[in-house]
Amino acid sequence: MRLEFFFFIGSTYSYLSVSRAADLARANGVELVWRPFSVRTLMREQNNSPFVGKPVKTRYMWRDIERRAARFGIPFDGAPPYPIDPDELANRVATLAALEGWCPRFAQAAYRSWFLDKQDPGQPETLRSILARLGKDPDQCLARAATDEVRSEYASQTARARDLGVFGSPTFVHGSEIFWGDDRLDDALAWAKANAAA
Repeated sequence: MRLEFFFFIGSTYSYLSVSRAADLARANGVELVWRPFSVRTLMREQNNSPFVGKPVKTRYMWRDIERRAARFGIPFDGAPPYPIDPDELANRVATLAALEGWCPRFAQAAYRSWFLDKQDPGQPETLRSILARLGKDPDQCLARAATDEVRSEYASQTARARDLGVFGSPTFVHGSEIFWGDDRLDDALAWAKANAAA
């Protein structure tokens, strides 16, 4: 039983999924495969910007996240800076972490830094602090995040998301079935369990 988790550090609702998906998947016996990708690229291609320039919708979004965070016992202390990670550096570090097997820890730490400490995890100084707390060598990680290998993997996951029909973050994928949004996490896990044989 396997579920792919496409996410973008910079997606607001992904905070909820990054905070709870690993534990839920484990409790359901489902393997969660973390897939950082550039939702920003897909949104530009699809002319699909959900909140920028839409103050009424943005106010609703922050209140909705606050309600859902309270429901699931996830810390929330008001709206953090938004948007973040203009160079998608945090997402390339997440890609490196996915290649090396420490993506959940990094993504959770990056989101805590963003939502709770109100710091942009895409800024090099913030990233260095996050990486050091995780016991990683910041200089080495940032250097590797700039390599062709990591950039190519990030582009590859973005292309795969495009081919699957992904248009937002978070999105959960089982086979060719996609489930968009934190509010579809339970549905995605149930589908993965019910259709594991297929």
